[in-house]
Amino acid sequence: MEVRGPGPKLVLVFSGKRKSGKDYITDLVLDRLGPAVCTVLRLSGPLKQQYAQEHGLDLDQLLGPGPYKERYRADMIHWGEARRCQDPGFFCRLATAGAQQPVWVVSDARRLSDLQWFQSEFPHKTVSVRVQCSDETRQKRGWSFTTGECTCLSTAVHPDISTY
Repeated sequence: MEVRGPGPKLVLVFSGKRKSGKDYITDLVLDRLGPAVCTVLRLSGPLKQQYAQEHGLDLDQLLGPGPYKERYRADMIHWGEARRCQDPGFFCRLATAGAQQPVWVVSDARRLSDLQWFQSEFPHKTVSVRVQCSDETRQKRGWSFTTGECTCLSTAVHPDISTY
């Protein structure tokens, strides 16, 4: 059983499509509150770290924007979903391990199960924030529709997550 400190006073769980501005907004929150009060937690980082470790891959390349990550994207998505089916809080626990600040900002919730885990673990402290923008704005930021990719589980947020 994991030993946990006092836990956060506030958990802000951000969701939104790729290139919607989640990282920009969460970085603004961090800048405003400061690193002594706030930490930004990214669920995708622990997923990629665990995937790289289990598959003998270069973590730095998986974290980058290049073709290396794209080569493994589909398999990594399926692997991550299988992990979540076994244990829905697996990546959330990895992301929060060691977080000491009173405000946690989760920058990349993509599944309803992520939000539900935080709500279950930190009831009355978790707030969901949905970041939205037009496809035109996303395209200006470098996003382009790719058949199969944008309808897959990595970019699809469960429809119910936007109602919280």
